[in-house]
Amino acid sequence: MNRAMAMFWRQGYQATSIAELLQTMDIGRSSFYAAFKDKRSFFIECLDLWAERTLDLIQRSRAQMPPVDALQSFFERGFVAASGAKGNWGCMLVNTVLEMAGVDDALADHASRHLDQLQALFGDCLTDAGAEPVRAQELAAMLMLFNEGIRVSSRRRVSQIHHRQSIATTFRLVRSSLS
Repeated sequence: MNRAMAMFWRQGYQATSIAELLQTMDIGRSSFYAAFKDKRSFFIECLDLWAERTLDLIQRSRAQMPPVDALQSFFERGFVAASGAKGNWGCMLVNTVLEMAGVDDALADHASRHLDQLQALFGDCLTDAGAEPVRAQELAAMLMLFNEGIRVSSRRRVSQIHHRQSIATTFRLVRSSLS
């Protein structure tokens, strides 16, 4: 499933064929359809797994470090520590919203709901950092916009130096807003 998810992440839903998925997963067509209803259902499972892993990444960091550091670490690991071409693939959830909006709004909405969960987790971290609930939600919304923008800019192959500077600036603003 990981290799197929990476293919969807890199190419998108529409550009990924069943034949490519079967070859990547090294399974036959009948096995694929026995395990998954269709390509769309399989894609949704991949989106759900992506979202689960993303939320888990923040939760694990949150258990090991202060909440704002955990958030900053999430961005840094996604861009500064990203190796090779994967650093230019963006985020599967953001990519799906961009690709499927107006084409398959149900898929775009599914990915968007996961982004809403991520934004809520941002807000929880900011509340834990001492932000008043309204301020935490405002900052979480700002971080989600930043998240979406930086993910799109990675697809444009904006340099890691630019991402590193943008992340540092964003979190200086977040920290100063919490003081």
